[in-house]
Amino acid sequence: MPALIDLIQEGRRVPEHRPWPRAVVDAAVWRFAAEQLGDGHWSLLDLWGEPDRVHMALLDEPTAGIGTVTLECGAGRFPSIGRHHAPAQRLERAIRDLYGLQPDDAPDTRPWLDHDRWGVRHPLGAADRAAPALPAYAFLPSEGASLHQIPVGPVHAGIIEPGHFRFTANGETVVRLEQRFGYTHKGIDGLIAGTDIAHAARLAGRTSGDSTVAYGLAFARAVEAALAMDVPARARLLRALMAELERLANHFGDIGAICNDASFALMHAHCGVLRERVLRAVDAAFGHRLMRDRVIPGGVAADLGPAGIAVIRTLVAVAHRDFPPIVTLYDETASLQDRTVSTGILGEALARQYGAGGFVGRASGRDFDARRQPGYAPYDELDFEVPVRHDGDVNARVWIRIQEVGQSLTLVERILERLETGPEAAGPVQAELPGGAGEGAALVEGFRGDIHAWVRIGADGIVERCRLRDPSWFQWPLLEAAIEGNIVADFPICNKSFNCAYSGHDL
Repeated sequence: MPALIDLIQEGRRVPEHRPWPRAVVDAAVWRFAAEQLGDGHWSLLDLWGEPDRVHMALLDEPTAGIGTVTLECGAGRFPSIGRHHAPAQRLERAIRDLYGLQPDDAPDTRPWLDHDRWGVRHPLGAADRAAPALPAYAFLPSEGASLHQIPVGPVHAGIIEPGHFRFTANGETVVRLEQRFGYTHKGIDGLIAGTDIAHAARLAGRTSGDSTVAYGLAFARAVEAALAMDVPARARLLRALMAELERLANHFGDIGAICNDASFALMHAHCGVLRERVLRAVDAAFGHRLMRDRVIPGGVAADLGPAGIAVIRTLVAVAHRDFPPIVTLYDETASLQDRTVSTGILGEALARQYGAGGFVGRASGRDFDARRQPGYAPYDELDFEVPVRHDGDVNARVWIRIQEVGQSLTLVERILERLETGPEAAGPVQAELPGGAGEGAALVEGFRGDIHAWVRIGADGIVERCRLRDPSWFQWPLLEAAIEGNIVADFPICNKSFNCAYSGHDL
C-alpha cells in the first residue's frame, strides 16, 4: 500500500499550502485515491469544490498523515469518489448543487442542498437562472409485503432545526430510514468568499451555534497556517479552556436529552441544571454564554482575569460534586437501561469506513481524536485520555460522553493552574496578523468530532475561498444504518444519541 505522501508527490505541489501538503493531480491519480478510500486504506476528511476544480482531503490514520489532492475540472466533470467510497456521495451531490461540477458515474445523482427554492441553479459556479424546475425528490424504494411509509418533518414538534426523515416500516420495525436535509442552508461558502479575515471569522463561528468555539478555532488555525504565524502561549491555553467548556455544556445537555427521550425527565432536569451552570459561568468569564467571537485569528478576543478563573473553579467543584450522583442514577435505573442498552447499534466496520468522529465513532471502536492525532497546541502538553467502547449502542454513546465529561473537567483544572501559576500566567493573548497570501488547513476536535477547515487568502488579505466541514457529514448516514431493525418509537433516542448537526451539515 503506498503512503499518502507518495500520492501527493505524484502531483504538482502547491508551495504556499500549510501545514500539510496539497498537490494538483491528474484524473488517474484522483481515481487511484478513490480506490484507496474504497479499499479502506485511508479515511476521507473532506471533499469540496470551486467553480473549476475539486479538492479532497485525506487522512492516513496509522501514520497521522494528512494531504489534499486537487483535480482541475476543465470540462466541468470529475471522476466520482462516491462510486468507490459511499461516504463521499452526499458531498458530491452538494458540489454538483453549488458549483455545477458533475461527478462521472456517480451512484446518486439527486440534488442534496438544492430544494429548487434559490431562484438559481449552481449559485457558486456558472449560475443559471433559467434552469427548469427540478423534478419531485425521489426517495429510495423499499419492496416487500406489509411495508408502509412514515414521513417525519422537516417541521418538528420541538424547537429544533428542520430535517426530513422518511421511514419505511413493517409494523413498528424500521426497514429503511432515508434523510433529506438542506433546509438550513446558509451559503457559508459563498458568504465568506471575498470578505476580510475578521468578517470571515465571524461567519465561521456561526456555522453551527453549539460549536462556535470549535468552528472559530478551526478557522483561526487554518488562517494562521496560511499566514505561517503562531499565537501567544496564553492564547492557546485560553482557546483550549473555551473548547473544553463548550464540550462540557453540550455533553451535559446531550446526556439529559437522551434520557428525556426515554421518558426519564429527572435526568434531563439534573443535566439541564449543570449545562446552565456552565453557560452562566462562561458568560461571567468570557462575556457570552456560547463564547461566540471569542476565538479569533491570531489568538483570543479578551483575556481571563482572576474573577473569571474563580467562577470557572467554582463550576468545576460543583460539577465534581453533582455529576457522579447523576451518573449513578443513570446506571442504576433499570427501565432506562432497557431503553439504551442494545438500541441503535452502529457496527465498528461502518464507523471506520465513514471515518466517524467524536462520541459516535469512539462508541463504535474508532479510536480517533484530533486533539491527539494529528494533535495541536496546547493539547500536546496536556495529559488526557480518549475513552473508547466497542458496543456501539445508545448506552455506549452515553458513556463516552460521561467519560469525556470527566476528562474535560480534569483538562479545565490543569489549564487553569497553568494560567495562574505556569509560564503562561502572563503575556499577550493576541498576535498581529502578518500580510501576504497563502493557503492553510486545520483539523480541530469539536464536541461532535473533528472539524476540517481550509482557507485561501489573497495577497490583499481577502479570503478568496473557505471550506468548513462538520463532523455530521459522516455521522448522519450512519444513523440510517443504526436505526434499521429497531422500532419506530426508538428513533428519537437513537437520533439524540447521535445528535448530528443540521446547521453545520447544511453549511
